[in-house]
Amino acid sequence: MIQTIGLTKEYGDFTAVRDLNLHVEKGEIYGFLGPNGAGKTTTILMLLGLVKPTRGEARLFGKTLMEDYFGLKRRIGVVSEVQYMYEEMTAWEYLCFFADLYGVKDKVKRVSELLERVQLYDRRNEVLRGYSKGMTQKIGVVRALLHDPDILIMDEPVSSLDPYGIKEVRDLIKEENQKGKTILISSHLLSEVERTCHRVGIMNAGTLVAEDTMDNIRTRLVDEVEIEVELETANPKIVEALSGLPFVKRTQLNGNILEVSTSPDKDYRLDISKAVAAAGGVVVGLNRKQMSLEDAFITITEKHISQLTGKED
Repeated sequence: MIQTIGLTKEYGDFTAVRDLNLHVEKGEIYGFLGPNGAGKTTTILMLLGLVKPTRGEARLFGKTLMEDYFGLKRRIGVVSEVQYMYEEMTAWEYLCFFADLYGVKDKVKRVSELLERVQLYDRRNEVLRGYSKGMTQKIGVVRALLHDPDILIMDEPVSSLDPYGIKEVRDLIKEENQKGKTILISSHLLSEVERTCHRVGIMNAGTLVAEDTMDNIRTRLVDEVEIEVELETANPKIVEALSGLPFVKRTQLNGNILEVSTSPDKDYRLDISKAVAAAGGVVVGLNRKQMSLEDAFITITEKHISQLTGKED
């Protein structure tokens, strides 16, 4: 659905995006991550035809924008990082204006439904100039959804939102995805990306340095996984039994808490539970400590910086 082939953008001697090969599958929610200046916004602008690449190409639905510019644009919904509104309009007037531009059928019903969905229907007749940043952000999301696009490209879609607003937009994104929409999300709010996206791509210094599911990225980055086992009663036989398992690297008993380090290739909690039971123990609780997306992001980008500067250990 979204593909780039050798996509590159140079500004004089500076390369903003370097040889980018991106592939977002149909029906996927894809998190597009990177520190400030990584090339994410430049990539999005090239996808939308707003910036011309130096080399390479971007394809949407298997076509370049040059092949069917207006046809492809009608199938895309965009939420930009900064919302630019016609502030003298009310929210209702603004959204109906865009509904007319897109030729939305039964625009009154469509605008009403979406405003209800983001809890702004009762404020539809207020002038946009008086809206808060969070309210304006929600209007931007609604505008992107008006024409029921097949692809959503969202740059910081939950910026300026309070926790309630974040949940509303998150639920809306998931609902749209369940309807079959393909969604690319660029965001600095990594906890939301981790909750929402099927796969992530991490950019740094204009280069795609990692692309995979979170589970696969974690597996590549860690040598072992910590599992905390809470036992009803501590028993040396349990420690001995677990220490003998081929996937267990290390064990440490602290009171009734047994810390077990395992290989990262799979989730071994069921195996550990069975081994504890076989040794006559009772498991009260199990907690598998996982690397967060934030930790993975920092690890991957710092490693890439080290490679670029020749300071990698």
